[in-house]
Amino acid sequence: MSEHNQPLVSPTAQAIDDASLQRHFGGGHDLLPLWIAEPYLEVAPPVIEALQDRAASGWYGYETRPEALGDAFWTWMDRRHGWSRQGLRTLVSPSVGTSIGTLIEVATEPGDGVIIQPPVFTDFKPLVTASERNAVRNPLALGKDGYGFDLGGLEQQAMDPSTTALILCNPQNPVGRVWTEEELTELAGICARHDVFVIADEIHADLTLAPHRFTPFATVAATADVKWAALHGPIKTFGLAGVCDTLVVTDHGDLTDRFESVSSRLHLTRNNVFGLAAAQAAYLEGADWVDAVLALTATNVAMLQEGLPAPLRLIDLEGTYLAWLDLRGLGLEVPELATWLSESARLALSPGHWFGREGAGFARMTIAAPTDQIEEAVARLHTAVDGLA
Repeated sequence: MSEHNQPLVSPTAQAIDDASLQRHFGGGHDLLPLWIAEPYLEVAPPVIEALQDRAASGWYGYETRPEALGDAFWTWMDRRHGWSRQGLRTLVSPSVGTSIGTLIEVATEPGDGVIIQPPVFTDFKPLVTASERNAVRNPLALGKDGYGFDLGGLEQQAMDPSTTALILCNPQNPVGRVWTEEELTELAGICARHDVFVIADEIHADLTLAPHRFTPFATVAATADVKWAALHGPIKTFGLAGVCDTLVVTDHGDLTDRFESVSSRLHLTRNNVFGLAAAQAAYLEGADWVDAVLALTATNVAMLQEGLPAPLRLIDLEGTYLAWLDLRGLGLEVPELATWLSESARLALSPGHWFGREGAGFARMTIAAPTDQIEEAVARLHTAVDGLA
């Protein structure tokens, strides 16, 4: 691996994050921020160079999206995940939230039920309720071996004819599961039997940790004959959420037409010239950098597994760079735990209850960060736990 592609700490990441600490955590003094779901690292050098070159051009007007960008994405998916574009349509959308909101609008009706599986990404429920649909909760089941689908509960909910869609998070944010082909096949079968449309948020697809492998929902949907759309793009893999668009992949022709109609009506497909440059550079030249981020994440996982003070523990992390910390052993209520994290541990983490009430007693920590920062976080947790004695 070339030194050119090694992930480095971003000198601006902490400074930018400081502006958010007052709003979310009541102050930024001496807090170690590890809460935003993106790498706390310098962006891949080829992406920086592409952005600098594009800025130097002096032309920032309208630009047609090149076909080469779609080709770069599918070459990446084929090489990394063995997933081919054959028979699939690839659409553009500004963000994961925009994609989900538009898919809910075109695939369901007001008053319909949309299944979510908490603890899960904080925006899913607001997107459902803002569209005048009902959020149907099918919580993940937490057992001694970790999290899994509650398939029995899902079957019961999917039977209701007013329940018409499910939002799947694969890999799962925040609990870090990479769903297996067998698990996805069972879920797809239930949704197919009851005509439930699946919106698969797969934005963390590239962030799977060995020996786990990402299974595109598309590969099981074809066998189950279930309607689906999947969300992809470089924003989480490369830390480009402030620059790049996301992609919507589906094999459903009628859905494609309706999605494109809404996107055209609302002008959701206007190009950002910097996003185009960044995405293409990331997919064509960023593989070594991503491999280094995954290696760094694995190192930091091992550190948390070995170094967390009792009674804290790390839920097994299979994918994403988001560690799901089990803090229930402290015996603190939700408000007390939030205060303990910020005031005693001096850590700015995402409290688990942000992801649904099933997340109470947990916290999410971003660990795509320099190992010395994770060491510092562990040290602060030790001090804070000792202070409770």
